[in-house]
Amino acid sequence: MSEKIMVEEDKIFALRREAERLEEDATYSSKSHFNAASIWENTTYWLGIPSTILAALAGATLIKNYPEWASGCAMLASLLTGLMTFLKPNEQAVIHRAVGGRFLALRNETRFFREFELLQTERINELSDKLKELLTTRNKLNQKSPSIPRWAFLVARKGIEEGEARYKVDTEDK
Repeated sequence: MSEKIMVEEDKIFALRREAERLEEDATYSSKSHFNAASIWENTTYWLGIPSTILAALAGATLIKNYPEWASGCAMLASLLTGLMTFLKPNEQAVIHRAVGGRFLALRNETRFFREFELLQTERINELSDKLKELLTTRNKLNQKSPSIPRWAFLVARKGIEEGEARYKVDTEDK
């Protein structure tokens, strides 16, 4: 085997390893962001529904001459509404879900690169540039993304280790 072929094989191997790292990173990031989005979506309901009910009760009990109950319900409704305004859980959910989707797309593009494009060894220089583009996309996503809560990452890691991010076709014997 010629030295040039061996060097190209080493480059392909290095590109494949870096693509695998990128794919793994994007998998963890997407799943973590989706987990964070889920809790923010639930927070929207846990704050919004009681706030609405308490506001309605405050109005209804005021009519029935129970000012203490009306005041209590109104105060709790105001507190919950204030939390909704301050925390913006729906906005947080939308942001995390969108970022999770972008990381998932990056993972899919990286997998395609690793599984198919790397087979085109005659394009070694282009392949290196393509991987650099994918890495730049990941770096930009990391810079613009909200922080992932630790618990969201831990739940993601547990799910990934249990096979939640694997496709059936990838586990079948070849």
